[in-house]
Amino acid sequence: MSRAVKAARPLIALSTASVFPDRTPDAFEIAARLGYDGVEVMVSADAVSQDVDVLRRLADYHGVPVLAVHAPCLLISQRVWGREPWGKLIRAKEVAEQLDARVVVVHPPFRWQRDYARDFGPGLERMHEETDVVFAVENMYPLRAGGAEMAPYAPHWNPLLMDSPHVTLDLSHTSVSGSDALAMAAELGSRLAHVHMADGTGITNRDEHLVPGRGTQPCASLLGKLAAGGYSGTVVLEVNTRRAPSHETRVADLAEALDFTRRHLGGPALAGGGHASDRQSQADDRHDRADGGRGQAGDRRDRADGGGGQAGDGRDQAGDGRARAGDGDGRAAPGTAGTGTARMGTAGPDPVGPLGSALPASR
Repeated sequence: MSRAVKAARPLIALSTASVFPDRTPDAFEIAARLGYDGVEVMVSADAVSQDVDVLRRLADYHGVPVLAVHAPCLLISQRVWGREPWGKLIRAKEVAEQLDARVVVVHPPFRWQRDYARDFGPGLERMHEETDVVFAVENMYPLRAGGAEMAPYAPHWNPLLMDSPHVTLDLSHTSVSGSDALAMAAELGSRLAHVHMADGTGITNRDEHLVPGRGTQPCASLLGKLAAGGYSGTVVLEVNTRRAPSHETRVADLAEALDFTRRHLGGPALAGGGHASDRQSQADDRHDRADGGRGQAGDRRDRADGGGGQAGDGRDQAGDGRARAGDGDGRAAPGTAGTGTARMGTAGPDPVGPLGSALPASR
């Protein structure tokens, strides 16, 4: 298949939250191993997820670009990057700009964040005027108990009912809210900027984030409609693998999720994760597909480093290093060895578990 045909499908990214309780560096390694087009960084208590320099080195080392940044606006990340919500978004924007990521994913404000909620829509508009980064507001869900319903978000949990020019559609969240994902996507139209692909079975208050195809959400149908409609955003696999009994089982789940998504977007499916040569070919193509080849991003990094050739040579050396590391030379990837922030990253609470998206009652 020609490179031009490959470029026609949306990019498929792996959320770093999908490898929990493994850490952010593991997500980059798995994404490269399986042939994902890039990663979405969930900014969390993991120190590596907060360090733009380490993230850049991980992206270059593994040949896996950061395509999106998920701002630390979950209940479990209320103290990450401070407690001021606008400060978090400004910092997420700055990280996205430095990593040449296109999207910052943000949740609606919590109800107790009254000032933030009151200015949420106009504030995002003002920020969008200052940057090319897209702030995509994610659909959430209400909580139900004893026949009553309580929404912990304001102005609403549903971006369809908010003045949000760009939206992230999460299919695990549509499962919890009982929403029609296909109808939401159709009504959003051009506002649909980003997709979190996952599945769910509709159990009350349970945000499951299953591997797509293992629940009742119309994952395959949505992917087909995105491909047919010329969707130009990114599809991010944000699935919960915390119960996987081993690292290899987790990798197998993420390979299955990628295969499902690629197949229903109309791209080539790789049985069992694909042959190593196929995955290497995909890794060679990733930078060409992302943001029109990401050539301009590479040029900017080269100029910032004081010489284009040095940055390009560094990435080539990183690629050679990956091959040697695969042969057992012992060279560690960024964020997995050494001292300081690069070594001190810890998994923290599960970002796609019971506390990841809403309130403790969501369990």
